[in-house]
Amino acid sequence: MLSARTLFQEILDDDESFRLFCSIAAGGESQGGWENGRIAALVPESQRALAPKIARHGADEDKHGRIFNALLRKRGLRPVEVPHETDYTMLLEKHGIGLAHEQLRGEERLSERDIITYLAHSRVTEQRASEQMALLRKHFADHPDLGRAVKMISDDEDNHLAYCHEELLRFARAGHGRTIQRILRECALAEIRVYRDVSLAVMDHMGRILGWSRARAAVLAAGIHGVYTYERFVGWRRMVSLEQPERRDALGGPAAPEPGPA
Repeated sequence: MLSARTLFQEILDDDESFRLFCSIAAGGESQGGWENGRIAALVPESQRALAPKIARHGADEDKHGRIFNALLRKRGLRPVEVPHETDYTMLLEKHGIGLAHEQLRGEERLSERDIITYLAHSRVTEQRASEQMALLRKHFADHPDLGRAVKMISDDEDNHLAYCHEELLRFARAGHGRTIQRILRECALAEIRVYRDVSLAVMDHMGRILGWSRARAAVLAAGIHGVYTYERFVGWRRMVSLEQPERRDALGGPAAPEPGPA
């Protein structure tokens, strides 16, 4: 039976597939940490109050990267090089989603429009991250090795999503509503394409590591294409709506400490 739980369990039980899974996750989180750190350093004077929250966002992402690397070390494994076609963060940047890395490597202050673009991009990608971590939390919250890390990262991703909603609503009230909705829609439609392509690439690598049959690989690929079709015509709308979150000022306090050894 092909279910999310059995699929994840199979990946987690094999050292090589677990190694690839954690390496991909750690690389993406670390890249997100760098991006947020640079954005925090380049925030325009008119939005300086946002800088600590953006920095906190980046610190959380860095922390998540360290956690995935720690999970590898606990099993006596080293990270592997992340295949280009599985690098979600870099492929988003390549497709022009978010702020260009060339811009972030410079020293020129960002504009208010850049901050709106950053927040809209984050609102879309944090929706994906929150949903993925909720799925892992549902199935592995009690896992002896993964449980504590999964619950903590899931809480962080929910905080990030709440923060994006709150700040984008603030900009919408200031008269940027149409710009925000246009950027959100562009980001969402691009993200679902990148997510489909990355999912197919990851499953292809996992299938070769785990020796999946052609039939099983075809069923999984069909499922990924099915999710994309749904998201392309209907599901993308969940990524562009804005509502006042239950968690207010979600990134206004200190970051949660990293979980210690299990």
